[in-house]
Amino acid sequence: MMQIARSIGIVWMILCSFCLGSPLSAQGMHPTAQISYVKAQINGAREPYFSAYQQLITYADSALSQKHHALADFSVPGFYVNPDGHRNNSKSLQTDSFNAYALALAYALSGKRKYAKKARYFLQAWSSTNTAYSQADGPLVMAYSGPGLVIAAQLLNDTGQLSGKERQQMEGWVGEVYRVACNEIRNRKNNWADWGRYGSVLSAAFLEDSDEMAENIRLIQSDLHHKIAPDGHMPEEVRRQDRGLWYTYFSLAPITAACWVIQQTDGTDLLRGQATGATLQSGIDYLLRFVKNPESWPWHENQRPGSPSSWPGNLLEAMEDIYQQPSYGAYAVEARPIVYPVHHFAWTFPTLMKPKQQY
Repeated sequence: MMQIARSIGIVWMILCSFCLGSPLSAQGMHPTAQISYVKAQINGAREPYFSAYQQLITYADSALSQKHHALADFSVPGFYVNPDGHRNNSKSLQTDSFNAYALALAYALSGKRKYAKKARYFLQAWSSTNTAYSQADGPLVMAYSGPGLVIAAQLLNDTGQLSGKERQQMEGWVGEVYRVACNEIRNRKNNWADWGRYGSVLSAAFLEDSDEMAENIRLIQSDLHHKIAPDGHMPEEVRRQDRGLWYTYFSLAPITAACWVIQQTDGTDLLRGQATGATLQSGIDYLLRFVKNPESWPWHENQRPGSPSSWPGNLLEAMEDIYQQPSYGAYAVEARPIVYPVHHFAWTFPTLMKPKQQY
């Protein structure tokens, strides 16, 4: 039944692709103002931007020699049923998604066409090969591993590096496969919904679909106060026993990233808005409190605390200037420049592409 529903969803998305809502301003994760600001910091050799840029170029240069791993059916079994199969099948998209993202960003900042050319290679591989996702974790892993491809496509399109045919092909994959997976899970109650909404927001930005963007804004506003309790804990995530701290991060990362993309594309400020901003900040504050003192986590013992160089360092680095919270930066500073190159792609280059209210 699930596979039939997915097939119906794909047909529906194809039909809807001919009747999108009014266009959005195509900005996405990295708006033009941010790109210009970061380029100026690099040209002035200002830290930590300059070191972070060199780190990016190292990743991009490595990606130049890599081959794609595109799959026709992105089939991912449930993690707790078959962890090895889950990891192995997930890695195909995760590796290519990060490589495409690093390459496209390297082009946007350096202007070197070798990076754009190789980024297009990864985009073309997935958009021409992948037509389906399946098994229990297929839609979730597609949602949280695929953002790198969509962000890369947005960067290349914004810099004039996608031909009309390439853009059309990528639009087909985003609209008929990736967004279908994201929308399938965006009404769930836990982090599945958060990743689905983030992926759907990125898709709406790339496809310039204001109706889908508005629906994702509505969904985020509709249940944020249920997702994050008044004291900052996340009821659906803390119940995950010894992984409750990780899942708290794993929910906040896509929520904040979705809100950032919404602000850059639609103009709606959910990160600092009266109805949502304080709630989001309370969730981040709660996470930081117990990352520093995991032994005092009240929900279950033996929590993994993460680290400044990994999670939640990437999230706290990204949110420091948004909330003007020095404590976020104080946690992350020892690991700068921070990059999160594996698994999921919300705050992947938070030191280099640090969000700010104004550039």
